[in-house]
Amino acid sequence: MKTEIFSKAIRNRNRIKFYYSTEQLTIDPYIISCDNDGKKIIYGKLNESDTVVKFEFKKIYNIKVLENENFAPRMTNSGRFN
Repeated sequence: MKTEIFSKAIRNRNRIKFYYSTEQLTIDPYIISCDNDGKKIIYGKLNESDTVVKFEFKKIYNIKVLENENFAPRMTNSGRFN
């Protein structure tokens, strides 16, 4: 279910808001992938930041697609990926 929500947000370039562990975040979602351990992750740019961060699916809950908030993908320096 999370994959479908994130895929739709990426396709429509909608920001998403969710809780990650205990912190509420708003991100511009970019890529869904798997890490070296096989865990599903999503990469996204934090709101009000130029940093692209990876988030584990299992720590994400209460996802809300902000359909009225679109974003334009930005070219980032690959050294900023965490």
